[in-house]
Amino acid sequence: MSTPEHSPLGKTTVYADRYDPSQLFPIPRTAKREEIGVAAPLPFHGVDVWNAYELSWLDARGKPVVALAEFRVPADSPNIIESKSFKLYLNGFSQERVADVDTLVATLVRDLSAAAGAPVEVILSDARARGHAVIDLEGQLIDELVLEIDDYGPPRADYLRADAGGPVVEQALVSNLLRSNCPVTGQPDWGSVQIRYRGAAIDPAGLLRYLVSFRNHNEFHEQCVERIFVDVMQRCRPEQLSVYARYTRRGGLDINPYRSTSAEMPGNPRGARQ
Repeated sequence: MSTPEHSPLGKTTVYADRYDPSQLFPIPRTAKREEIGVAAPLPFHGVDVWNAYELSWLDARGKPVVALAEFRVPADSPNIIESKSFKLYLNGFSQERVADVDTLVATLVRDLSAAAGAPVEVILSDARARGHAVIDLEGQLIDELVLEIDDYGPPRADYLRADAGGPVVEQALVSNLLRSNCPVTGQPDWGSVQIRYRGAAIDPAGLLRYLVSFRNHNEFHEQCVERIFVDVMQRCRPEQLSVYARYTRRGGLDINPYRSTSAEMPGNPRGARQ
């Protein structure tokens, strides 16, 4: 069964060092989407951007090679890929001889697309610092608001409000205070989030209270971002909306879900905590 309880999460694990695509564990998106009222056709476009910092394999002569990898899983894929299984799968290349980079990329695309149920894009890049600049998410940081907060979950959409009688604005609001927890192990997932919208001005204090209310919430990264998107759309009624969360890495992987009313896909802006 493809449920978190049947995944490698929270279990003693043997870390294989040979290629094994059966390590990948897909989890259907449907159940959580039904919980928040999302059905086909999806009310958003989007992608889950994964970055891998511990990818290594052997070349045809047996010499180790390292690279950084970016994976893009489309939001309309039927499955997410459980992160520990993804790590185990990637680790399996560490003692595997691969003829060339093109062969490796083709293998990754084939296996990950099969697990996700839709085409996954794979980009390998140089492991040196050049080309991997650290930047902040663009927007107004709301974390310095002076607030009394004592609500840390479950998420409270009723904190969200917009000035329906005011002018239409275009802005991005950013917080580094997003935290949620793995639904199986309870381990914390730390992230930054950007809410970019066009519409009635969203109350930043209410938004910050809402984001903090994820602090003790158990849900995967992708599911949290979809919940945020749906709640903001329902409570604030923006004309346009995108939600981009940049989570810190665990096990050499970070997950960065993006959901938007626009079909335009995001960049991959590595944050200071990533």
